[in-house]
Amino acid sequence: MTVTATATSATATATSATAAAEKTGARTTEAAGVITGARERIDALDDRIIGLIQERMAVSAVIQEARITSGGRRVNLSREMEVLGHYSDALGKPGTSLAMTLLELCRGRV
Repeated sequence: MTVTATATSATATATSATAAAEKTGARTTEAAGVITGARERIDALDDRIIGLIQERMAVSAVIQEARITSGGRRVNLSREMEVLGHYSDALGKPGTSLAMTLLELCRGRV
């Protein structure tokens, strides 16, 4: 390898490490690789979570339709309190906020 080729390779490596550090906030190429892999896993998990939320919304719509058709109310507050408690028990105070968001997403879709 010539001196020019070695210098070009070193510059490319440094540029790649700088780009990875800028994208991930990491200070080493190794850490940037770990972060990139973990972010890909998080993105896949987020896609699954979104799919599950959409499924939950569809099931909730079926329940609401059956309740309304039978003369009941669209929302069952005691059931919503159960859901809030479940999320709060599992995730603490942020779980309550998450449950509230889910309940809001799932209301009134009929």
